[in-house]
Amino acid sequence: MISAMDHFIGGMAYRLWDLRQGGIRLIELDILEKEQWLSGEQFEAIQFEKLKALLLHAEMHSPWYRQLFKTTGIQVASIDSLEGLLQLPVTTKSDIRENTEKFIADNYNKDHLKKAKTGGSTGFSLNLFFDEICQQKRNAAQGFTDGWAGWKPGSRVAALWGNPPVAKSLKAKIRSFLLERMIFLDTMELNERSMFAFVKEWRRFTPDILFGHAHSLYIFAKFLKKSGIEDLRPKGIVATSMMLLEHERKTISNVFGVAVSNRYGCEEVGLIACECEQHKGMHINRSHVILECLDENDRPVPMGKPGKLVVTDLNNFAMPLIRYRVEDVGVLSERICCCGRGLPMLEKLEGRIADFLKKIDGTEVSGVSLVERTLTKIPGIEQMQLVQNTLHEITVNRVKGREYNQHTDQQLLAELQMVFSKMVNIKINDVEKVQQEQSGKYRFSICKV
Repeated sequence: MISAMDHFIGGMAYRLWDLRQGGIRLIELDILEKEQWLSGEQFEAIQFEKLKALLLHAEMHSPWYRQLFKTTGIQVASIDSLEGLLQLPVTTKSDIRENTEKFIADNYNKDHLKKAKTGGSTGFSLNLFFDEICQQKRNAAQGFTDGWAGWKPGSRVAALWGNPPVAKSLKAKIRSFLLERMIFLDTMELNERSMFAFVKEWRRFTPDILFGHAHSLYIFAKFLKKSGIEDLRPKGIVATSMMLLEHERKTISNVFGVAVSNRYGCEEVGLIACECEQHKGMHINRSHVILECLDENDRPVPMGKPGKLVVTDLNNFAMPLIRYRVEDVGVLSERICCCGRGLPMLEKLEGRIADFLKKIDGTEVSGVSLVERTLTKIPGIEQMQLVQNTLHEITVNRVKGREYNQHTDQQLLAELQMVFSKMVNIKINDVEKVQQEQSGKYRFSICKV
């Protein structure tokens, strides 16, 4: 068992490290703790103040929004309520991909910004930029809501994740040892050998929290049940990155003996919503984002009805994202959670589906990890979808990107054959776009085996 002193040392290291970086996360954590109990009206006043500051900044410093406001005749100064946001057009992934430089505020030095590249749940590759303050606020929001699942500074974590980070520099290794305190099971290689090895490492490490892709957690839970392993007992579980289906939630909870906390977010804006201790819908991260649910004409749908989710990031002034369509489908609700928090509810998320593909030997491969790794590793691919028809046949629907060249498809084939072996026939289809399903969902990984 891990001693109380271990948790104290971990928590103290977290606080000292944050203070060394300016204490932004600790300050934001304190704000979030207080704001969660505010009434709807109090929250709306805070949100509007943040929104107005963001809009004025974007009008003055973001070439994209400055031109957009001018072209559409929008007078930012005249917007006097949150409803005024409806005047603005929706920002799409294509807008960002084709005009990335124009989104970046001209009063920021791009070379000094944090950069992220993501494939996301739709397989769309985007370059994203944000400053240190934005990043730390996002980290605070994530840490704050993870606390609802029992994840505290200093907690030890077992993570099921694709392409887990490897600390290389001395600073990174120290940070990993003192702060992250994680062991990883790579979801790119889920099989009996890797999972038995992870169980052995778990028993040595004795983590407090289990974290990972929702379906990866389900696969691991099924493996433990089949193997008769019953001694892995975390204090909390956080599922993220893909839809948590109800039968998967039940299996995970039964195997580990603790409820699963579902978390929803994206690389573009950070945390969007998360379940509290009641596990009855997700609380929206209202302090940091404005979440809308729209119909095909980009008008609000009635509460309780599914619609396209659109989010405004109130933290990112370096690369403002206003009314950004994340291409997920969800349901907002007026229901008040019995936990007493004033945070509104995302009742249900309907728009993320991620199938696991299968190797010839039966090993399962996380679609979200494979697509994301491929998009970020190989230049010249704008979007892609993997369709596995048999164990020996995979079709890749590939959309060419601006950096596409004669080597792109060769690299793509090599990357996929490295995962599935040369015994699998991989065919690349050149398509203009990956088609949506009737529900509005994109499926980046489809397994028909």
